[in-house]
Amino acid sequence: MDPQRQAGADAAEPLTHPYRPRSRSPPRCWLRSNPYQADLLRDGVRRYLQLPAEQTVLILHAKVAQKSYGNEKRFFCPPPCVYLGGSGWKLKQEQLTARDMGEAGLRVWGYMGLDTMGSSLMETQKLSFEEQPDAKGFGCAKALYISDADKRKHFRLVLKLFFSNGQEIGTFHSKLIKVISKPSQKKQSLKNTDLCISSGSKVSLFNRLRSQTVSTRYLSVEGGAFIASARQWAAFTLHLADERCTQSEFPLREGYIRYGSVVQLICTATGITLPPLIIRKVSKQYAMLDVDEPISQLHKCAFQFQGSDRMYLCLSTEKVIQFQASPCPKEANRELLNDGSCWTIIGTETVEYSFSESLACAREPVSPVPLITALQLSGGGDVAMLEVQGEHFHAHLKVWFADVEAETMYRSPKSLMCVVPDVSAFGSDWRWLRYPITVPLLLVRDDGLIYSSSFTFTYTPEQSFLPGQQLPADVPQDSDMLLNSIHQEFTRTNFHLFMQS
Repeated sequence: MDPQRQAGADAAEPLTHPYRPRSRSPPRCWLRSNPYQADLLRDGVRRYLQLPAEQTVLILHAKVAQKSYGNEKRFFCPPPCVYLGGSGWKLKQEQLTARDMGEAGLRVWGYMGLDTMGSSLMETQKLSFEEQPDAKGFGCAKALYISDADKRKHFRLVLKLFFSNGQEIGTFHSKLIKVISKPSQKKQSLKNTDLCISSGSKVSLFNRLRSQTVSTRYLSVEGGAFIASARQWAAFTLHLADERCTQSEFPLREGYIRYGSVVQLICTATGITLPPLIIRKVSKQYAMLDVDEPISQLHKCAFQFQGSDRMYLCLSTEKVIQFQASPCPKEANRELLNDGSCWTIIGTETVEYSFSESLACAREPVSPVPLITALQLSGGGDVAMLEVQGEHFHAHLKVWFADVEAETMYRSPKSLMCVVPDVSAFGSDWRWLRYPITVPLLLVRDDGLIYSSSFTFTYTPEQSFLPGQQLPADVPQDSDMLLNSIHQEFTRTNFHLFMQS
């Protein structure tokens, strides 16, 4: 099966601010690090910008979980997975080994369980992380479940990470997970969209032969090819496609996914996609050709290749193949499938935490790790203010524009306010640049712990230089060398002021 790559999405429009000198001091209630601390922090941030030693914690999990009753244990499917990425993990382990002058081969361990809010019952599962070919650490919690003694309708997963010497790394939470008793067998209505699956959302597909847990295999991607893995699952973006257009045009549509729709499955990690597919409802191993109701969580479905002669997406052991369904002579609206062509669909969520502690003197855990979700620019003229919106903020955080600390005021766990530094703060020669300046936005804790983000801030010249106009003689040719390196590094992925969708 020849996989095809999906073109990247359009970049968001950046929010910009013109160069303009500031003549008025910001309000006194806003805080900045003392000069000695500021110099130390700035040196650490500069080293980070030149060689980022990032540490990321990526948690993948399902949107819904089926409740267990009595003595049964309905393990979460697909199982929650954790990926540790970035060069900072190895660097931190080397630092700890050198500091303790001992334990070689320091490892990361984790414990995952349900949050305890509203329940005194919590079972945790120990995670050991194995290194993958892409150098990421991978761990999976295959034995988590929620019992009927827990009466909550929603819960979160809690992940605690430690180094093998006992030092705590931090605590990380999943997104909310909805508890259901069993998959809905009723015809879904768009009046109740909690369990419906919308275009553009992320899903997982798994196949369970003869309803046996040990036979569960997940649709995944490995080495540029689609596979059926018993060990790892992949999240796929499910898009509604316009069935009147050719595959190369690939126009996407909004709305909820219904049976009979033409869809595209795109791997979120690799961008590899399958050809256009028609999603069919499965009932007793038959593909139902005349059903157009909305798709619901944990429904059984099949994927017919558009324009084919009854060919369906199918697994055969670890391979993904095409299977030709058999027509039903007595019922033209049904086609007989085999076990490998029947998939269960479920929505998935992803949350990623990013930090760098290799240059910090951090003795405390990295959590809570702040997450930036939006930016709001206000004011202008002499003083421009930027509101940073997100989660897990606290009073020990400062906003940094590249290696320039902004005077910051903590407002709430979801809001920080800062004064936008004048462009002259990056070096007086930069005022004469004739093109926009884009710098990364960082959050830095008082002890030097750096939290990166997918957001940048762009300064734009208020007036362009006229053709043929010469720069002032005192501006050296290499005055913007550092800026160029920062600009290229943080704009090559098209991240601007808005979170990647």
